[in-house]
Amino acid sequence: MKVGIIGGGIIGLCSAWYLLNEGIEVEIYEKGDGSDGCSFGNMGYLSPSHFVPLAAPGIVWQGIKWMFDPTSPFYIKPRADLDFMRWSYLFWRNASENKVNVHSPALSDFLHLSRSKTIEMAEKIGNSFDLTLKGCYMMYSQAATEKHEIALAKRAASLGIETLHMDATQLQREEPMLGVNALGAVLYPIDGHLHPGKWLQAIRKDITARGAIIHNDTEIIDVNLQGKKIIGVTDRQGIMHDLDHLLVATGAWLPVLMKKLGLNLLMEAGKGYSTTFEGLPHNLSRPAILVDDRVALTPFGSDLRVGGTMELSGINHTIHRARVQAIINAVKNTFSAFDFTLPPAEKLWCGLRPVSPDGLPYLGNSPNYDNLTIAAGHAMLGISLAAGTGNLVSDLIKGCKPALNLHFFRINRY
Repeated sequence: MKVGIIGGGIIGLCSAWYLLNEGIEVEIYEKGDGSDGCSFGNMGYLSPSHFVPLAAPGIVWQGIKWMFDPTSPFYIKPRADLDFMRWSYLFWRNASENKVNVHSPALSDFLHLSRSKTIEMAEKIGNSFDLTLKGCYMMYSQAATEKHEIALAKRAASLGIETLHMDATQLQREEPMLGVNALGAVLYPIDGHLHPGKWLQAIRKDITARGAIIHNDTEIIDVNLQGKKIIGVTDRQGIMHDLDHLLVATGAWLPVLMKKLGLNLLMEAGKGYSTTFEGLPHNLSRPAILVDDRVALTPFGSDLRVGGTMELSGINHTIHRARVQAIINAVKNTFSAFDFTLPPAEKLWCGLRPVSPDGLPYLGNSPNYDNLTIAAGHAMLGISLAAGTGNLVSDLIKGCKPALNLHFFRINRY
């Protein structure tokens, strides 16, 4: 069997890795060079603690309040587009306590599976991508946020996830050189992090050494059909690539190609920003999320990546410097040791996270076609869910029973 994979980000690469393990031939079609997608410059979190989907109670109302604030961490740009309006309505319907209670256990199981598969991959190909399992702080500065995080920690405990509550003194003891200005934190010891760019490079090197073909700068614009079977895909240069099975892992661009197949999979691009400060004399011992400001920090040796925002403004790569400045201000307000200034434009990065109406991935075989599998829509959990997704994709394409019940991730749920 030859599987063609559209999308050379972390989801496509992990899927290729697992398919090759089963002796399946793989070709990847990547519209860029593999270094400019959402997988490359993100925060690198491996986070079973993130079991609450993006569509959570209160997020819509918060987005409305922040709509006219150019520095806000969450922004939805209204626009007269039918798919966007339908997506918005369904996102609002899913942002309820009942939906979260139903979706969280399934997402938690997925995250735990993926964590174990990521560790397994590091053991097999070598940990050249700095996988570190030291946990993650959820830091807060306000009493109301502390109450929310403690309630979330209790929910985590009900799912078997260990948490540690730390006050300001304990935080200062853990990070003595950083001048921590926070009320406290909840530490999730199960969490980990890795360098996403190095992980992509490590997988690309491994799969190409084992025979995978990666077509860079190859944008697929059409799908060739024979009845209910896909027999190939055509790129922008008019070249047809034959295949036996098609996996679509195109992230935020999923709806564009799917409409050619008569499938309307709702997806919005959630823009996030990051920048990396290099060669710091003192750094965090583990990643931290500043919950009040929706800002994330990840240490890579003496380098520190800071990032944040969820900007739903369509597919574009415009960087709003005021939002990046707000991220940096939040870091400086929490850590006196990090006296950062806004870097020049060439040091700023943005990526488009693929967000479904409930914040859960689309993962499954298409009921409309005999040989089509879809894996996209991982929102802010692409790195966390990538290895698990690859493992499940391999099961789906082989026709085996997946390791998880994929009911809540089925592709025709909307």
